[in-house]
Amino acid sequence: MDITGNTVFIPGATSGLGLALALALHEKGNTVVVGGRRADLLERIAAEHPGIDTVRIDAADPASIETAAQEVIARHPGLNVLVTMAGVMIPEDWHRPASFLADAEAMVTTNLLGTIRLIAAFLEHLQGRPDATVMTVSSGLAFAPLKITPTYNATKAAVHMLSESIRLQLADTSVKVVELVPPAVRTALMPGHEESEAAMPLAEFTAEVVDLIENRPDAKEIQVERVKFLRYGEARGDYDRVVAALNPAGAGDA
Repeated sequence: MDITGNTVFIPGATSGLGLALALALHEKGNTVVVGGRRADLLERIAAEHPGIDTVRIDAADPASIETAAQEVIARHPGLNVLVTMAGVMIPEDWHRPASFLADAEAMVTTNLLGTIRLIAAFLEHLQGRPDATVMTVSSGLAFAPLKITPTYNATKAAVHMLSESIRLQLADTSVKVVELVPPAVRTALMPGHEESEAAMPLAEFTAEVVDLIENRPDAKEIQVERVKFLRYGEARGDYDRVVAALNPAGAGDA
């Protein structure tokens, strides 16, 4: 995708990676629409960042996705980029199934079904645009597992293969499919992430992502350098070392 001149909708962008990317793309000369569940956060974003539009959307609710899609397209008929940013990450203890099942189902609903439903809601419109992009958001954990988040890892692995597959199907259309593959980043996605020395600073991550979009407009995956340790462990032949480094002894034990 081009770095400027787009109309971009980013659901799940009231904080963290989504908001940082929305602000960066806005600064690059794109029309940006931020989506989220909380009206108060949307109002604050609109007030603090003139020119950014907002739409209420709950990526776990199919009806909300359909309503938001109709609203965004009506207000921004030039929309040509969808970034499926919405996602949740919840630790699980599989020794006690009753303790994690509801959270696991919620992650599948938001992270995977939400991604599928969002793409489906916008795809007909995007295919009518001369230069359109669907940017999915997976994770380095799609390629190497974090012990305490099994379902999150699985949903992101599914998003990766979904991206690979629909890219093949849509190759005969105007829609490009680009996968953003973040490493751990200092956001509030999980308790402790914002202060974690092992996580990448948010501003550093955002700047590198924008630079990659600008300088590699035909990239199928947006990979910052820090995620490549996870992304290519199996290809390098050191997958077990990657998994061990990601899950040091004693970390996450019940």
